[in-house]
Amino acid sequence: MASHAGRLLLLLALAAALAGRSEGAWCVCRPDLPDATLQRTLDYACGSAADCKPIQRNAACFAPDTVKAHCSYAVNSYYQRSGQNPLACVFSSTAVISSTDPSTNGCKYPATPSAPDSPPPPMAQGPNGAQKDTSGGADVLPVAGTARRVVILACCSLLALYLMA
Repeated sequence: MASHAGRLLLLLALAAALAGRSEGAWCVCRPDLPDATLQRTLDYACGSAADCKPIQRNAACFAPDTVKAHCSYAVNSYYQRSGQNPLACVFSSTAVISSTDPSTNGCKYPATPSAPDSPPPPMAQGPNGAQKDTSGGADVLPVAGTARRVVILACCSLLALYLMA
């Protein structure tokens, strides 16, 4: 019975690790996309829950003054303010979660979840199952990884029940 309890704890720890969020994670814009696409992502993030003050002219993270750099700072701020929820780093597949710190030249990207000054704007379902900002922002598609995490948790739970029988 003790070995079953040990296995159960191990499975629950594994499931929690696979399903949970990771500390020290950053959301960054994909460098292979055109600036026009990333500008829409930047505009959406800054118009929502992101803190974009650090990427304003004369602020700590204004340099480098590129759409890609500003986009990454904005989506990371949005991601951190959303509690590192993987859904908060989708942006129509223009951003990805990274374990590499993108901080540069005196510009420190937040790496841990933080609370927003105000809640993000309400979201409504848009075309093709996309979530759409009701204030007119860009479409944000749900992340497929969430379904994978649910399946992992369900499988681990079933396996744990089997082992306990």
